[in-house]
Amino acid sequence: MSLLSQLADAVDGGVAVASATVVDTSRSVPRRAGAKMLVFRDGAISGTVGGGEMEARVVAEAVAALADGRCRLLSYRLVDPVRGDPGVCGGDVQIFVEPHMPKPTVIVMGYGHVGRAVAQLAHWLGFRVVASDDRTGIDDGPTGGEDPEELAGEPPSGSVDELVVGSVADLLAGRTLEADASVVLVTRNVDVDAASLPALLATDAGYVGVMGSERRWATTRARLEADGVDPAALDRVHAPIGIEVGAETPEEIALSIMAEVIAHRRT
Repeated sequence: MSLLSQLADAVDGGVAVASATVVDTSRSVPRRAGAKMLVFRDGAISGTVGGGEMEARVVAEAVAALADGRCRLLSYRLVDPVRGDPGVCGGDVQIFVEPHMPKPTVIVMGYGHVGRAVAQLAHWLGFRVVASDDRTGIDDGPTGGEDPEELAGEPPSGSVDELVVGSVADLLAGRTLEADASVVLVTRNVDVDAASLPALLATDAGYVGVMGSERRWATTRARLEADGVDPAALDRVHAPIGIEVGAETPEEIALSIMAEVIAHRRT
């Protein structure tokens, strides 16, 4: 598989990757213009821009680019290691490093009226949407009665990239939530929230919000603290979820939720 195909597959699969491309050289260098390498968050690579100390420095810069989202144009002289050069080939090389970030993910837990409205708005805003519900049947509004087992193969209205039917353990199985993930809990009751939050707060998700009144959140928090959940972890939770706009309908509530998600991402 070509490096460009690997890059596309990674981003489509929700994996951030940086490309490093040799863009200019002079005299003796290990790789010529056009040589490419992919670098992942953990420092794993595919391809090469020349190996050795120079490549190690490029990998470090690429990992940093994935952290801050900024491109880099790197220039190296490969002449005198005593002076700090990363090689002795005798030439000069410029390498362009570009981070390729997947769509940010919104995870909607609870796929009822509000959950569907959040999913539709998040999709329209350009997020990758994962919806989850532990029920074997989900109310689909006025028409009612659609089974999530059937919806999983073809998400309704194209607003959901993935639909998971099951518990929070099923949702998180084989999935890593990083800082660019936002989790929206719009579930049916305190029991579902209390069962889901400990596992969610153990991830690196950048935003976790819970729908409901202040009293509902106080009840949920008290139960979790009694179960031994760290209060500092619970402080991460945005509850009641959303920016106050006097919302009443599912669509208005979705607007208040996604406004808060975006505001959190921009700070």
